[in-house]
Amino acid sequence: MQTKNVNLPITVTGRHIEITDSIREYALKKVEGLHLDYPRIIEAKVILDVQKNRQIAEVILFCANHITIEATTEGEDLYASIDETMAKIARRMRKHKTRLLKNRPRTGSIRHLEEHVFNENVVESDVEEIEPVLIHKENFKLKPLFPDEAIMEFEMSELPFVLFLNQNNQKKSLLFRRKDGDYGMVVVDDV
Repeated sequence: MQTKNVNLPITVTGRHIEITDSIREYALKKVEGLHLDYPRIIEAKVILDVQKNRQIAEVILFCANHITIEATTEGEDLYASIDETMAKIARRMRKHKTRLLKNRPRTGSIRHLEEHVFNENVVESDVEEIEPVLIHKENFKLKPLFPDEAIMEFEMSELPFVLFLNQNNQKKSLLFRRKDGDYGMVVVDDV
């Protein structure tokens, strides 16, 4: 689960205002400080506008799975408008995650692992070649999903991968997160 933004492209734009370094740094710090749970942010745009006595801050987040979250606030202070807009964005991100969790199918089973007791003589022996032992076995049911649904399932689960039946090509597929933050997919060809 991604907990902070990594190399997030953030664009700060000004309308009817010259963007100073302090305002730019403040806006960048606020967007980068968003706690990422779900959805994963791909790009962020901050638009600051001044009209007569109104200071307007607008934030648009482009997230994974074609999700766009935006909020606008106007006030008399630009910094306060940025703060209030970021609070709205955080609320909308939490609301989106809550909706996904409510619609997520519940699995009512509790998984039990078999207990293994090893002989002390085997553990303490000086044998250099110890064969690996299978200590955890888990059965998976292949859900028929499209790749974008598998990404959503992956983001909502705590597993490091999702195993599914790809609806596009009817093949078994494995979805995982790569080190660079993108997704990888392994497609199994039947022999």
